[in-house]
Amino acid sequence: MAVDANPNPTASSSALKAFFDGDVWHSFRSSPVAMLAAVIAVVCFVCALFAEVVAPHNPFDLATLELLDSLKPPSWVDGGDAKYWLGTDGQGRDILSALMYGARISLLVGVASVLLSILIGVSLGLLAGFVGGRVDALIMRVCDVMLSFPSILVALMISGVGRSLFPHAPDALAFVVLVLAIALTGWVQYARTVRGSTLVERNKEYVQAARVIGVSGFRIMRRHVLPNVLGPVLVLATIQIASAIITEATLSFLGVGVPATSPSLGTLIRNGNDYLFSGEWWITAWPSLTLILITLSVNLLGDWLRDALNPRLR
Repeated sequence: MAVDANPNPTASSSALKAFFDGDVWHSFRSSPVAMLAAVIAVVCFVCALFAEVVAPHNPFDLATLELLDSLKPPSWVDGGDAKYWLGTDGQGRDILSALMYGARISLLVGVASVLLSILIGVSLGLLAGFVGGRVDALIMRVCDVMLSFPSILVALMISGVGRSLFPHAPDALAFVVLVLAIALTGWVQYARTVRGSTLVERNKEYVQAARVIGVSGFRIMRRHVLPNVLGPVLVLATIQIASAIITEATLSFLGVGVPATSPSLGTLIRNGNDYLFSGEWWITAWPSLTLILITLSVNLLGDWLRDALNPRLR
């Protein structure tokens, strides 16, 4: 007898049908702001992730740079070149291509730091809320200490110390230090959110029933409590991505972020700031506008998702 190894194809189609018939998709279709923010975010993410294919030039290939093309204004301004839509910087690099490559670094650092913050914050918050007692008190006191310092100051200190201890570190290590610096200041919100939700879930009937039949505490947290507390985490993560991107741009603008050989949006803004008062406004204006568009679109999506997942607003 032949056995069909393929899963039931109707399961995925029914899941998609349930999603498109659900309240979340209906809320998305009925919100022009959310749809516009999604379009902007998708365009920025696609251009950043596929910069080698989409970008008209490679701004970091020294063999292709022409110093004679430096400081050219945008193509629609007098003196502009049609090859460089948004102009060039002081080294002759195409601003549009530099934006795509720089946005990729900013997005990768922002997403990676948020994922690490979720891993640390959700684990500690779940442990504090489910175990309680001294473990809960210790974790919450650590959260209180972290909240007493400005997040950008902690990230600046960690990143600056890392760069000082390893001045000749490879670029990969510099990225790791930057991600750790941002993540160690962002896990507190997840820990406090998950702890509050876990305190509610641990007293419900399904948790009590699992304890009665002898299920271990770790399995209860992982299989039963965790899926029921991830809703607020998803909303918070969407909003925190924008905050992480801003933090990364701030650190790079101050010179303790990503290496100069792999500039992000913050580094591009800092480089353009040197030419701002000499009339070359486009060098710093376009990276600033790109950073605003990315963070604004992600924040708008986070606000929409928070309202869409709130049953009281349905």
